Order: sequence, then structure tokens, then C-alpha cells
Amino acid sequence: MTSVFLATGRRVAGLSLIAVAALATGCASVTVPVTASAPNVERLKSSPPAPMGVGEFKAAPGKAADADKGLSVRGGNTIAPQGGSFAVQLRDQLAAELKGAGLLSTDGRIVVSGTITDNNLDAGIGKGIGRLAARFQVKRDGAQVFDKELVAAAEWESSFMGAVAIPAAFNQYGALYQKLIGQLFDDADFKAAVKR
Repeated sequence: MTSVFLATGRRVAGLSLIAVAALATGCASVTVPVTASAPNVERLKSSPPAPMGVGEFKAAPGKAADADKGLSVRGGNTIAPQGGSFAVQLRDQLAAELKGAGLLSTDGRIVVSGTITDNNLDAGIGKGIGRLAARFQVKRDGAQVFDKELVAAAEWESSFMGAVAIPAAFNQYGALYQKLIGQLFDDADFKAAVKR
């Protein structure tokens, strides 16, 4: 089994030759990297909230917990989280975005935590579907001031050919983490909860 890495922060514009070569061997295992995205960092810098920390992130019992360690696409091809858990992946993505904007804090006054409630990837023939949902909570000075579920989803044309469809699915899914964090930063209630 061959490991390849995703390029994040971009829409799928073309296929990586490395990914295609890996798929030619029969299966691919891809790990989603954690990197701050320019659009999310700009969101934070354009209207800076108070600095905040990142608390516990976990997967909800049931379907989300079953999919927390990895997702398979068309057989033996898998996408896996860097820290062994997609919930941890989401936590680390949030921390990376905050750190990139100079807003990651360890003082404990404002802490964001979350629970992944849905996690799905399907690279069916004709149409690919990805979905990532999480309930985010914010505590400020120990009091809960925000509790909301947000959903990031994507649909794309999915080729009959696995060598085309699988890398596209991996890239589309990987982008959902930055997209979901962007929705959190744009949420009016979240902005109110973490204002300076």
C-alpha cells in the first residue's frame, strides 16, 4: 500500500501524478495534512475576535465514531486523519487557523470544543459526495456561550475511472475541514460569543 499526501487549500484543478501512480499499484492510503488556509486566516484578521484556546474534540457515538479512524473509497483506498482521529484532525485544523492569525491562546478564558456528528465520503460513479458535520461549543470564563451544529458538504463529478475519481474524492474531502472551520468563523452567533 502506498502513501500519498493531499495538497490542501485549493479546489481540485488537476490530478497529482504521484496519486495516479499510487493508485496504479492497487490501493492508496492518504493522510490529510493540517495547514492554516489563507481564506480562514484572512477572515480572522479582517475582524479579529478575542484570542481563544482549543479544547476537547471527539466523535459522537454511532456512525461518526465508526468513521473516526478512516474512510474507504472504492475498496482498499483509504483516507486517514493525521492524529489517528478525524475529531482530533478538526481540532488541530482549528488550532492551525487560530495560530496562523495570531489568535491561539492558552489562558483558558475562551475555549472552543467540538463533536463530529457526521463524517462521510462516497466516490460513486457519476457523483461524489462528502459531508462533515460538527457541533461546536464555546465556553467563556467557564460559561457556555455558543452551541451549534454546522455542516460542510461537497458534491462533484466522479469519474468511472478509479485513477481519476479516488484522488478527486480525497482532495474534496480534505478541503471540508477548512470549509467547516470557515463556516464557524463566519457564523454570527460564534462571532458574538468570541468578540473582544
